[in-house]
Amino acid sequence: MSYESWLGLIKAANKSSIIQGKVRKVHYRFPDGREMAEEYSTDTGVVLRRAWKNKTALLQKEEWTIELGDSIPVGLKENELMLRESCSEPMLSKRVTRNALEWRIRNLPFPISIYTVTCEENDGTITVRTSNKKYFKKIEVPELKRCNICPSQEGLTVAHKNCTLIITYKKPAILLDMERAILTILQDVETVECNNYQCEDILSDLMIQ
Repeated sequence: MSYESWLGLIKAANKSSIIQGKVRKVHYRFPDGREMAEEYSTDTGVVLRRAWKNKTALLQKEEWTIELGDSIPVGLKENELMLRESCSEPMLSKRVTRNALEWRIRNLPFPISIYTVTCEENDGTITVRTSNKKYFKKIEVPELKRCNICPSQEGLTVAHKNCTLIITYKKPAILLDMERAILTILQDVETVECNNYQCEDILSDLMIQ
């Protein structure tokens, strides 16, 4: 998928939006039947959560898949929570900041010298390996795939503290441009306010980068 293709999908989607507290929730219904839910911080304009609803082949059952965030995004019900892994197993979480994508893998007690983290151009993933063969993980980066680019080693930094491996990837210019373009599109989406905020002021805040 290219930058232009993704923006075209966003523009073509049937979109609705509400604001609750300091979170703007946007629901997308795409022409192909898929749905996406996002939550944005009204303070920073950064996306906090993202989930997709796709129809499965079996009985055409609809299920939500969480792409970003740990909690239940818009449209998900309490009984649709995914099962959590054992608290002793490595747990991967992801968050987005204004300038970076960040992954944290908890319950990894090994020293930082044990880890090798590489950007794989052949499949567009970030791969984590340990020299003691205790952990291996390929991390998908859908934000970069939507820009039709692969992660590069130059944008990657790695740290380890409190049994947590922290992987940070600096957003390339094309991704920052795409995020600003999406906020521009969302500026024209009718928004239902659930508090005393004024819509124009909130959208102005969202556009600050």
